[in-house]
Amino acid sequence: MTSLQPVRGTRDLIGDDMRRHRHVVDAARRVAELYGYEEWSTPIFEETGVFSRTLGETSDVVTKEMYTFADRGGDSITLRPEATASVCRALVTNGLTQSLPQKVFYAGPMFRYERPQKGRYRQFHQIGLELIGPAEPLADAEVIACGWQILRELGLAADVMLEINTLGDAESRAAYRAALVGYFTAHETALSEDSRARLTRNPMRILDSKDEGDKRIVADAPTIAAHLTVEAARFYDTVRGHLARLAIPFAENPRIVRGLDYYNHTAFEFVTTSLGAQGTVMGGGRYDGLVAEMGGPQTPAVGWAAGIERMAMLIAQPKTVNGLVAVIPAGDDAEAEAFALVQTLRGAGIRSEIGYRGNLRRRMERANRNGARAAVILGAEEAARGVAQLKDLVSGEQREVSLADLPMALHALPTEPVA
Repeated sequence: MTSLQPVRGTRDLIGDDMRRHRHVVDAARRVAELYGYEEWSTPIFEETGVFSRTLGETSDVVTKEMYTFADRGGDSITLRPEATASVCRALVTNGLTQSLPQKVFYAGPMFRYERPQKGRYRQFHQIGLELIGPAEPLADAEVIACGWQILRELGLAADVMLEINTLGDAESRAAYRAALVGYFTAHETALSEDSRARLTRNPMRILDSKDEGDKRIVADAPTIAAHLTVEAARFYDTVRGHLARLAIPFAENPRIVRGLDYYNHTAFEFVTTSLGAQGTVMGGGRYDGLVAEMGGPQTPAVGWAAGIERMAMLIAQPKTVNGLVAVIPAGDDAEAEAFALVQTLRGAGIRSEIGYRGNLRRRMERANRNGARAAVILGAEEAARGVAQLKDLVSGEQREVSLADLPMALHALPTEPVA
């Protein structure tokens, strides 16, 4: 019989992979809380319209990458390819548009049908922030600052560079759109089929084309800078000023775009050269029209999302303190007392386990293989006297400790990092 394998583009998170994954999420969650963000969890599938209506009927995600199916009731359901649309849907359906600002953190799986490659899977995981309500450039700077602090917390500051751009306001975008149509129309015959289809519908999407021929044409395309209104230019200047004051290094990249109409003003990406072609680690921007697209009122918002797999690939194996305590019965007649002691230690907040079989030597070997911080050896005679042997598996020191004082003695052990 052929053994079952994970579906192409998916993988199991076990051992070091899971530890890295959890390290990224825990660090992000901790920093987001410092910034006042509250964690939300939305369903992993939504009505298809949540994504098709908001990501654009002609976008690659909608036309090529979404996992969409009819459920048994005949409704069209889609596994979420990203979380921003779900968060905005949740804001509207839970009646929170009158309780702004909302500062949302999330972490979870997303799904896209695309060619698996380094750091990219068909089921992948993201962390993200959404700051919903403030229209001021200070909000843009704050979400970027939070992302930067998370990257620093993970030790990635030296591996990434912040690139920013402005998409301007509605008036700026209209003028820029006209300039792009004029430029790309002159090169229409050389554009890819996808880009020719976007020429009249959404020419800004051509700027993000992965086709090599398109990239050569895009290199000389006009930028938005010459088409910004005074207000849009002032907004962009303010964001850059805040970043400079916070000493967050950045470079301007006029080719960073968000092609949908509800995106405006700031667009940004934290990029790296350490992952080959898949260089974006974290990306986001301002999307003042998305909540309205969901049926809510006109509501400004800004946020970002980051791929956990890509971040996990960049971080060193996190140094962790393995606080495991191995409780080892010295003989079968002490097993019941040892099991009761394990439960007592767990109740005191001490990570503990008991070996299920083997003599004293084999159980000690297992404790060392598991990287236990300490071993508590309990025999029938010690149990009768209300004591146990506490062995520090880092220093090798062993001493007798009363069972009443054991939790305090274990909490007092030096927390030396274990690889």
